[in-house]
Amino acid sequence: MSEQHLRLVSSTPALALDQTHQRLGRHLVGNGIITQQQLVKALHLQLRLKAPIGEIIVAEGWASKRDILEMLSLQFGVQLADLEETPPTKELCDVMPAEFWLEHRVVPWMRLGPILLIATSRPDHFHLSKSTLQTAGVIALPVLADEEQIVAALAAQYKKSLAAAAEERVDRVYSCRTWQSETRIPAIVASICLAAATYLIPTLVLTALFLVAVATLLLFSTLKLISFVVYLQSKFRASSQPDTGLSSKGIGFRLPKVSVMVPLYKEREIASALITRLGRLTYPKALLDVVLVLEEKDHITNETVARTELPSWIRVIRVPEHTGLTTKPRAMNYALDFCKGDIIGVWDAEDAPMPDQIQHVVERFNNAPDDVVCLQGILDYYNPRSSWRARCFTIEYSSWFRVILPGIARMKLVVPLGGTTLFFKRKVLEELGGWDAHNVTEDADLGVRLCRAGYRTELIDTVTFEEANFRTWPWVKQRSRWLKGFMVTYLVHMRSPSKLWADLGARRFFGLQAFFLGTLGQFLLAPVLWSFWLILFGLPHPVQAALPASFMTFSVGVFVATELLALAVGIAAVTSSKRHFLVGWVPSMVFYFPLGVLAAYKALYELVSDPFFWDKTQHGQAVEEVTDPI
Repeated sequence: MSEQHLRLVSSTPALALDQTHQRLGRHLVGNGIITQQQLVKALHLQLRLKAPIGEIIVAEGWASKRDILEMLSLQFGVQLADLEETPPTKELCDVMPAEFWLEHRVVPWMRLGPILLIATSRPDHFHLSKSTLQTAGVIALPVLADEEQIVAALAAQYKKSLAAAAEERVDRVYSCRTWQSETRIPAIVASICLAAATYLIPTLVLTALFLVAVATLLLFSTLKLISFVVYLQSKFRASSQPDTGLSSKGIGFRLPKVSVMVPLYKEREIASALITRLGRLTYPKALLDVVLVLEEKDHITNETVARTELPSWIRVIRVPEHTGLTTKPRAMNYALDFCKGDIIGVWDAEDAPMPDQIQHVVERFNNAPDDVVCLQGILDYYNPRSSWRARCFTIEYSSWFRVILPGIARMKLVVPLGGTTLFFKRKVLEELGGWDAHNVTEDADLGVRLCRAGYRTELIDTVTFEEANFRTWPWVKQRSRWLKGFMVTYLVHMRSPSKLWADLGARRFFGLQAFFLGTLGQFLLAPVLWSFWLILFGLPHPVQAALPASFMTFSVGVFVATELLALAVGIAAVTSSKRHFLVGWVPSMVFYFPLGVLAAYKALYELVSDPFFWDKTQHGQAVEEVTDPI
């Protein structure tokens, strides 16, 4: 391309933001693209939206992206560049590291003698990258390009290095990626020793397991009871102290851009339903950046999405293959660099968030203390009537997300995050290295790392509906992945108990022990706990001869109290969610959890044999869908 075909801007700084917007608006009105009334409305919207005027106009449907680019070209006197027709070269991109281009959303396009032409979609921000380039001895001038072309060009140039980095973003001290076959030998040896001891001294081993089972049951039940009490106290305070609205901190602030990642893998049925559900969101579309994260070699999902018409605020990021690892956290780590928002959220493929969810998240972040960097929404199910298991799953989720987890958060303990309806302050998420790409419950692990770094998670009163896994074997596979991830997370963070204690403090340290040991112990030692029924029915128990009668009575009391507590929490939870038809099903939960034992031992086996294996949950199987506000 010759120099005469380029209209290059001078080196003077860009105009002030409000002047730039007025000039762009005049170009749009003068060329008949929008009306004066539409411009006035767009400027009014911009008073509360942290977005360029052009993006607001496109989001309102008054102009196309191409219209805005052409008018920006006129406004700034900058040449339009087609990066698909003439893509950047590796030689040009090597002038600066990938992090620089990604941060500024620019890419080197062409060289004219000593001048490097930099493609940008925001010429009003070009001076920010230009100053750094000048410091590096680069003479740079802007050309204008579509932002999606810039992102695609960066992905094409750096996909190998970014894919490699996505697997190692988290500090190796807090990652399970260092686990090799030889590091799992102690677990294998311990299992063999336990089996041998059980054969040689069964009574002693059974007694020891019995004591551990009672201890873990008591540990988790104590955490559950305290959380329940805190929940009841908060409900009482909420009823006696009505909401007074936003604090003064929330008055007049401009809404930020929010990126929400939706990882999809081998999803054939869910795409069209997902777009419909997300289309109900009421947050301004100019500030909404929904990113569908697909594996590059996942032909099923890629073909499905290709057949689906996406609105302008939903885009696709394809994650290139690297070592064969195809986990959700790896995909999100890769996509994080391409997100536009100051707030980063996560939804799952089958999610149906409440329409005003993003608004609630933004308002809470704006009003929350600075150390609150993560918000966890309430998860619920839209198909509780699909089967008995779906009813029980709904009761379990209601108990956890409406009663127990809010109590844990209010006590400022470690909050083991759920895998969806999570929202983070972007800077902190990047500071922590995102997610551990090898951990199959990356959410729980991130919750621990947030707390270790001195940050807090809050529960927010907004609901996302999911699909309850109501079929038997898929339920076992999903639960085994969760439990395996809990095992991995606990072992990683307990590599150095003294360091964990120093990071968390005594109260949070014991809270973490209560959650992880209690959860895992209840499933792995469930057969031992079930033996309590022998005593309740007046039958002899194998360990009665080895333990005092008073301790056996105490143990039975703990067991009965735990069951009663579970009933109380379950009833309170489903009542809170206004699903009163589930109250009668709460007692049947005693028959629901035994299947978790199979999942726990499957998880234990995979912990040794294949710790990074992600047992995929298939979505789109439920027929019924209920998403009324609750």
